Amino acid sequence: MFKKMTYALRSFFMKNNKFTYYSSAYFNLLLPRALFRKRLNAVLKKAGEYDESEIHSRVEYYNKLSSVTVLNSKAVALNNFKYGGKLKTYFFDSYMLLRYFPLSYKILYLFGDITTVPEEPSLVKSRPINNKNHHSVLLKLNAVRHFNFITDRVSFRNKKDKLLGRFNVYQPNRERFLEMYFGHRLCNVGQVNNDSGGNAKWLKPKMSLAEHLKYKFILCLEGNDVATNLKWVMSSNSIAVMPRPTCETWFMEGKLIPGRHYIEIAPDYSDVEKKLNYYIDHPEEAEKIIKHAHTFVKQFKTPKKEKLISLLVLQKYFEKTGQTNN
Repeated sequence: MFKKMTYALRSFFMKNNKFTYYSSAYFNLLLPRALFRKRLNAVLKKAGEYDESEIHSRVEYYNKLSSVTVLNSKAVALNNFKYGGKLKTYFFDSYMLLRYFPLSYKILYLFGDITTVPEEPSLVKSRPINNKNHHSVLLKLNAVRHFNFITDRVSFRNKKDKLLGRFNVYQPNRERFLEMYFGHRLCNVGQVNNDSGGNAKWLKPKMSLAEHLKYKFILCLEGNDVATNLKWVMSSNSIAVMPRPTCETWFMEGKLIPGRHYIEIAPDYSDVEKKLNYYIDHPEEAEKIIKHAHTFVKQFKTPKKEKLISLLVLQKYFEKTGQTNN
C-alpha cells in the first residue's frame, strides 16, 4: 500500500494536472464563441512576435494541403461540433481552437490513434510518416496526456547504466522486445498490464517518473501510434532509445534525427546491447544528444506560440477546403 501511495504522489507532481485541465475545459464551454471569433485576427497578428520562418515551417509541416479540396457531405459544421461521447480530451482540445472560426465552417476529423491517411482532408492527432500524408492535418490533440515536459535535476552521468522500460503489452513489437531483453543485464524492462495482453512472466510493478529518471536510457516503443513517453523523456537528462518512428503527432516525430535527438536501435532490436555499451563508454556523446533533445523540445514550450500555430493550421485548412473568401 505504501509503495502504491508513493508512486501515486510522485506521478501526480510530475504529470499534467488533469483536474485543472478538465475544470478549465468545462468552464470554457460556457463562454460565448462569438467572443473568440472577434479576437481571431488580433491573435493571428501576433505572428510577428516570433520567428516567422519557424511559424511558417511548422504550419506547413502540420498542414500539407496544397490545392483546394471541397469536403464531402460527411463534413460537420462547427455549429454542430458539440460535446458528447468518448475521447473527451480530443473534443476539448479541438473546441478551444475551432471556436475562433465561423459556425458555418465545416470539418472532417478522426479522433483517436490514427495510423492511416484519410481519403479527405481531416483533422487528426496522428498520422503515418510518409510523403503521402497530406490529407492528415495535425492538431495538438489529447495534449494533457501526450505533452508532458519535466525538469530533471539528475545529470546523465549520475544515472544507472541501464535501459528502463515499463509499458502495456498489446502490440507484437513490444512483445518481441520483452522476449529478447527481459532479464538482460543492461535492461530493466517489463509489462505493467495484468490482463490478456503480453505474458504474465514479464509483469513488473509500475514506476513513477522520478524513478524512471534514475536511469540513463529509457525505452520509447510505439504503441497504437506513437510512443507516448517520448516527449517527457526528451525533456529529461536521460536518453530515448527507440527504432526510427513510423508515426508522428504535433511533436513532429518525423523531424527527429537518429544519433542527434535519440539513440536509434534496429527495428528487430538486434543491436540494443551494442548501442547501450557505446553510449555508456562515450558519455560526452550521450550528453550532446540530451542537449539537442532539449533544444527540440523547447519549441513546444510557449503556450501562446503553440496556440498561434494551431490557429494558423486551421485557417489554412479552411482556405484549402474552399471555405474562406481568400
